[in-house]
Amino acid sequence: MKYAVQTIQGTYAETLEWAQWAESAGLEAFAMPDHYVRGSGEPPEPALDALSVVAGLARETDSIELVLLVSPVTWRHPAVLAKTAATVQDMADGRLTLGVGTGWMEREHTLFGLPFPEIDERFEMLEEALGYLRAAFDEPPRSFEGKHYTFEAFEMLPRPDLRLVVGGMGATKTPRLAGAFADEFNIFPAAPDDFAARLDIARSAATDAGRDPEAMLVSSSGVIVAGDTEEEFRERLTWVAERFGTTPERMEAGMTRRHAPIGTWDRMREGMAALEDQGVERFYLQAVGQDMTDIDHALKMLEEA
Repeated sequence: MKYAVQTIQGTYAETLEWAQWAESAGLEAFAMPDHYVRGSGEPPEPALDALSVVAGLARETDSIELVLLVSPVTWRHPAVLAKTAATVQDMADGRLTLGVGTGWMEREHTLFGLPFPEIDERFEMLEEALGYLRAAFDEPPRSFEGKHYTFEAFEMLPRPDLRLVVGGMGATKTPRLAGAFADEFNIFPAAPDDFAARLDIARSAATDAGRDPEAMLVSSSGVIVAGDTEEEFRERLTWVAERFGTTPERMEAGMTRRHAPIGTWDRMREGMAALEDQGVERFYLQAVGQDMTDIDHALKMLEEA
């Protein structure tokens, strides 16, 4: 399994430091989310526009893959997303992977006065946005017509190759859309049977769409909650739970229910090996704060024989 890192949104200087550190550490990819505010506290914590940040990173890194994980379809019309992504991809020499999702944080939509449709409509919008992007970036481009979006086939330039990632916790719709449109399917850790079922749906959808199901990168992600001893693990669990505004008991129960790798480093390595056996090829280590020390330590511990 190969490792990548996903950070929270900070200042541009903080994010650049993370990306350059990840590149120097030999990580496969650097990912960041796309939110307009951070967290749920008051007052709202500031967040930069993620695509603008990735454009800057494209010019200040050399080789690492840059992943937007993910951008809500409610933010931008797919025409705007297509043009912005094409521009960033050109700036990044092909290192951008664009994630698109339904969006989930209603509060940030309310604050900015953005519509936040019900989940079924957001899934409609997501499916059409993915179809629109595929049509616009095809060779040659194809027309696309849907309920929410339409695209008239023409030579939209620049039109570099565009990698798409779809991810989330959905049991049926998300895997189907990933298989039909995505180059990467990001699956949160789940019980083995649930994980296998989601992957089967995605691969079947890829086959139905005339795509190679084995060409789709399978990834997962999670916060590192581990320690050298059981006591250190408990200390880390308490610290992370506080950052997420919950209790250690609730966090542990939720992560255990999803079969997320946690515990001592030996248990963590066993959990990662189980994910790899299920087909995961890349794991995004999610940072809780802006300190790279924890991720650096996690990499060293996970890569121990």
